[in-house]
Amino acid sequence: MLHIDIHSFSYKKGGIPKDNSGNGGGFTFDCRGILNPGRVEEYKSQTGNDIGVQQYLENQTEMPIFLELVKNIISINIDNYLERGFEHLQVNFGCTGGQHRSVYSAIKIAEFIKEKYPVGTEITLHHDEQPQLNS
Repeated sequence: MLHIDIHSFSYKKGGIPKDNSGNGGGFTFDCRGILNPGRVEEYKSQTGNDIGVQQYLENQTEMPIFLELVKNIISINIDNYLERGFEHLQVNFGCTGGQHRSVYSAIKIAEFIKEKYPVGTEITLHHDEQPQLNS
């Protein structure tokens, strides 16, 4: 079983999450190049788990292209790790505050992995700055 830890985090607050598996980390993707919905008044108090923020990211930013590239990159490793019997992979998404872009990215990549790899993977989703969203 390949256990995949997915984190959203804040570069300004906690920084890149440590990998506690002993394998020394995995992927870290910087979402700060995507327009920040946190700068739009109606989205400031929301997170990447809220529909308005999701629609903004999907329709007003380069996020869909960014996530397609991430899916391609991580799929190479997941395929390889499953074939080789590896047990751990960590995927981190960071943005300024760990509230909008990184949360959205972590959620969408977790959904992608669950759909593409329904057998052989187990996902834990950690929102380091939004613990109420952890699953």
